[in-house]
Amino acid sequence: MKMDQFKNMNNWRKQWDHFFGDEFWNEFTPFFDNAHSQLNVYQGENELLVVLSLPGLVKVEDVDIFVNHQTLEVRGKINLNFKGFDLIQEGIFQGKFEREIQLPYTVKEDRIKASYKRGLLLIHLHKQIPDDSRIRVEVKDAES
Repeated sequence: MKMDQFKNMNNWRKQWDHFFGDEFWNEFTPFFDNAHSQLNVYQGENELLVVLSLPGLVKVEDVDIFVNHQTLEVRGKINLNFKGFDLIQEGIFQGKFEREIQLPYTVKEDRIKASYKRGLLLIHLHKQIPDDSRIRVEVKDAES
């Protein structure tokens, strides 16, 4: 069995969007997101651990991680190819993925560590503790 019958499968959502409209698919968005990369977020006293399931990642260089205030973005590509074999049934996600995760608080940009082990990407983040110190502002007499 060849993959020819599935070659247009990637365009199915575009075709169905036209037929059903965007509102229909909005209800299913969380399911589509989870199919690409499942994740858990754990919270400690002053830190977070984000764990993404990324089976088949060949090189850690195939993943990019960005942090902006309270948003963590993970992008990458998983390529499952087995020499001498053609894919005839697909149940494990492969290809490009992008996840944007809203964090419960701002994290320190200089205290982020990421590692990959046994199909899991672990991202360790530390809470940005607000500096409550007061700064005295000098007022100058503008008339003198």
